[in-house]
Amino acid sequence: MDTSIPDKLYFKIGEVVSLTGIKAHVLRYWEAEFGADFRPVKSRGRQRLYRRQEIELILQLKDLLYRQGYTIAGAKKKLRSKACDQDSANEASGGEPALRLLQELRSDLIRLRKTLDC
Repeated sequence: MDTSIPDKLYFKIGEVVSLTGIKAHVLRYWEAEFGADFRPVKSRGRQRLYRRQEIELILQLKDLLYRQGYTIAGAKKKLRSKACDQDSANEASGGEPALRLLQELRSDLIRLRKTLDC
């Protein structure tokens, strides 16, 4: 969605605030509201770690809520309808997007392993 997101595996909440312009307390609120779609992992120190896809979702939510004027309920409904549309497209294309997702996940894991080996 946004090309200005650096190419790294995880982002701390402060980095996400800088990238998106959304305050930390709002991010935590959205996490509670959009829990199924938006669940950052937590480090051993209980610090939230966001992945690129979550930052893209945050930017999408920011657009829906702030620019397009959706309510929280309306944004949830919009996200659900997009997810249903994507699921239908995945089934129609024979699972090719799922394969791409697995390949992306594999490359992320390889990068993580290289980082940990250093």
